[in-house]
Amino acid sequence: VQLQASGGGLVQTGGSLRLSCAPSSQTFPTMAWFRQAPGREREFVAATRSTSGSPSYASSVKGRFTISRDRAKNTLYLQMNSLKLEDTAVYYCASTRSNLIVSSLYRSGAYEYWGQGTLVTVSS
Repeated sequence: VQLQASGGGLVQTGGSLRLSCAPSSQTFPTMAWFRQAPGREREFVAATRSTSGSPSYASSVKGRFTISRDRAKNTLYLQMNSLKLEDTAVYYCASTRSNLIVSSLYRSGAYEYWGQGTLVTVSS
């Protein structure tokens, strides 16, 4: 399984970017975005489950980022608005064959498949 993440780039504070993640062939009940800033651990950003519930977001991005899926294209998106300097990181999409419970969405270890990452740089 390969997850192809794209859409990263350089943007000024307050700007927007949209990340995309296209699995190679399969659909997954749970997909998520994580990010890792230089010198920091990978952290949860957002997740969506195909079978139940509203998307989940990290408090640091809630209200600014939106996770969504295009089922016809089998593609996961992350719309990022009002970007801040602290959003600078490599962003990874992740997926699992499990329909995770809410408390597990935030754990990177709950996901079996990962994309290669796409770099988002926010400048002042």
